[in-house]
Amino acid sequence: MSRLVGSSLRGAAGLSRSSMLAGRSMATVKSSIGDRKVEMSNLEQGRYINYQRIEDNLQVVRSRLNTPLTLAEKIVYGHLDNPHEQDIQRGVSYLKLRPDRVACQDATAQMAILQFMSAGLPQTAVPTSVHCDHLIQAQIGGVKDLARAIDINKEVYDFLATACAKYGIGFWKPGSGIIHQIILENYAAPGLMMIGTDSHTPNAGGLGMVACGVGGADAVDVMAGIPWELKAPKVIGVYLDGKMSGWTTPKDIILKVAGILTVKGGTGAIIEYFGPGVDTLSCTGMATICNMGAEIGATTSLFPYNSKMQGYLEATNRSDIASYANEFRHNLTPDEGCEYDQRIEINLSELEPHVNGPFTPDLATPISKFAAEVKKNDWPAELKVGLIGSCTNSSYEDMSRSAHIAREAAAHGLKAKSLFTITPGSEQVRATIARDGMIETFEDIGGVVLANACGPCIGQWDRQDIQKGEKNSIITSYNRNFTGRNDANPATHAFVASPDLVTAMIFAGDLTFNPLTDSLKGSDGKEFKFTEPRGDELPSRGYDPGENTFQAPPKDGSSVNVAVSPSSDRLQLLTPFKPWDGKDIIDAPVLIKAKGKCTTDHISAGGPWLKYRGHLENISQNCLIGAINADSGEANKILNQKTGEFGAVPTVAAAYRDAGIPWIVVGDENYGEGSSREHAALEPRFLGGAAVLCRSFARIHETNLKKQGMLPLWFKNGADYDKISGTDKISILGLNSFKPGQDIELEIKHEDGSTEKILSTTSINEGQWEWFKAGSALNMMASAAKAREASA
Repeated sequence: MSRLVGSSLRGAAGLSRSSMLAGRSMATVKSSIGDRKVEMSNLEQGRYINYQRIEDNLQVVRSRLNTPLTLAEKIVYGHLDNPHEQDIQRGVSYLKLRPDRVACQDATAQMAILQFMSAGLPQTAVPTSVHCDHLIQAQIGGVKDLARAIDINKEVYDFLATACAKYGIGFWKPGSGIIHQIILENYAAPGLMMIGTDSHTPNAGGLGMVACGVGGADAVDVMAGIPWELKAPKVIGVYLDGKMSGWTTPKDIILKVAGILTVKGGTGAIIEYFGPGVDTLSCTGMATICNMGAEIGATTSLFPYNSKMQGYLEATNRSDIASYANEFRHNLTPDEGCEYDQRIEINLSELEPHVNGPFTPDLATPISKFAAEVKKNDWPAELKVGLIGSCTNSSYEDMSRSAHIAREAAAHGLKAKSLFTITPGSEQVRATIARDGMIETFEDIGGVVLANACGPCIGQWDRQDIQKGEKNSIITSYNRNFTGRNDANPATHAFVASPDLVTAMIFAGDLTFNPLTDSLKGSDGKEFKFTEPRGDELPSRGYDPGENTFQAPPKDGSSVNVAVSPSSDRLQLLTPFKPWDGKDIIDAPVLIKAKGKCTTDHISAGGPWLKYRGHLENISQNCLIGAINADSGEANKILNQKTGEFGAVPTVAAAYRDAGIPWIVVGDENYGEGSSREHAALEPRFLGGAAVLCRSFARIHETNLKKQGMLPLWFKNGADYDKISGTDKISILGLNSFKPGQDIELEIKHEDGSTEKILSTTSINEGQWEWFKAGSALNMMASAAKAREASA
């Protein structure tokens, strides 16, 4: 079914016929590509696709590297700020890049815009959009939940709407849909580059775009016209052969890949799919795969441009972009003979549907073995809730296949045994499936259609059917299933699968049900088996756009006043962090030694805390409250070394800060995996943190720490993690003479007064070292802006 082939292997033999024809001879330069002007989006006049820049950059890069390029390299190197002088080495060089656009969801946009305001600039340098999708809690149903969210969050929505109008940003109102679906429908385009303040931004790779999740500080850089810095990604090639059939879906491809690579196997790499199997997938199916690539730590994922992307662009009223991409196809597919750092092969004809989980998205089990695993591991077999939709799986194809299953069950007189929720990804999808009768189908079998928003996927779920602490199982078509992620109940066993499997299982009410082999009993007492699901990739009658929820910025927003109340508990203007004092950090207490998985959900919880995303002081009260203390096995209970008493993590951290004592967090592997939320770096910095020392970092979180002026340090010897406890103090030595690339010496002082020294490493480069010295990247940007004003 699949096999791991190794490293640095050529990928040409796996290209589909259309890709091979397009990629012959390392691509022929077409100097006239820039003669044509095609707008990046129907919503942004005068902002054009710049294929000429990519063409010109790649001509320089090819002359320097003299090697066939992967598609990932073509798009990334095509966006280099200075291709003539940029050092280019996969996994080593730090690239300066010029993304085409920025996208922000409402929870992260608040802090990003507050930071942008601090920079003192009149307008964003690149097209930018803000999407209201994170602050709508699922409770009753779509219409009432949306109305309640608009009322509760009015202050935040007013701030975002006025800030967007002032700074030239497109604003998608609450109810418009989830950021990633809106991007796919309106902004994603083959060969372009986008950064977004959400970890699932790679969804746009389904349209051949390099789209990366980042923290708000990275977004602010690009919004301010500063190049975006990224370590040159390695490229993992996933060769797809054969063709899916029956119950297998594109979701099962990424569930399989997650099982192969694990939650950190894609760190520092772009996942590039290629091979004849690519052309058998729908465009939205490819987006599903790219979306969940975030769960394996990938920088992003993408597919080569093909006819399925062309069809989706045409169906979403972007035929001119499709036509332009056809002209540029030679740079929208990999070169023949290009090399991948690692290669995985999957035969789609043999791929089984998978169920991943619980508690981690990389625990992959084929459906044929899943029932046995449920029994062996004593997972709760009763299925309490099935949830479909979200940014990962809410396309027309997904919904039509699920509706087919629901209609078949209804024809046998069945209603859902489990609770069943449906989350449309956008207003366009909602309106279209409503017109085509699918919403009625779902409601007839007992389903509840939620608002066009993230909802339970990010913990915005007022779940009432169980008590907190009650052991239970749910299954979703979402992307992430960390402990407590969906409902804040650590005893909930959350499993991830395709919408097809989720929909079938809710009629059995049992996780051990396998719709490929098992039967159900209809209302007439007769047994039946589901037929293979069927659905349409695109609506035959076209998309219904539904209600217009987009606010375009005025041509001149300089007179717009941004709404921020000084008495607000939701929004707070930022105060700059203090710069480094030029001294070593001496005897910094270990705030907490975190044990095992410590995601951004553990560091800065979502759910009810989302309402404080624009107020740093208030949201800092959730800092590290989910992290497990390695000394005690408890959460949110740590030693205050100054008083000898135990307290909550934020309380102890603030006490150290107020006493002028910097502190350090010690973490395990892949620290900070998950969401792109920069609050997981802002909060420790605000509370007085100096450094995070761990065995390894997730990419986005490590960058976020650097941006906020904290030191991300890696144990040079991972076993040294075991030498430290939460009663120790750590000194960070030699900072005055530190040069990027050098080890940093640490001295551990134990509770009994004994000391020992260990070495740490850091990926901080020269520019990032300047951020640390300035106190944050934003401080450095503001200083540069003041210097320009003074010299003007």
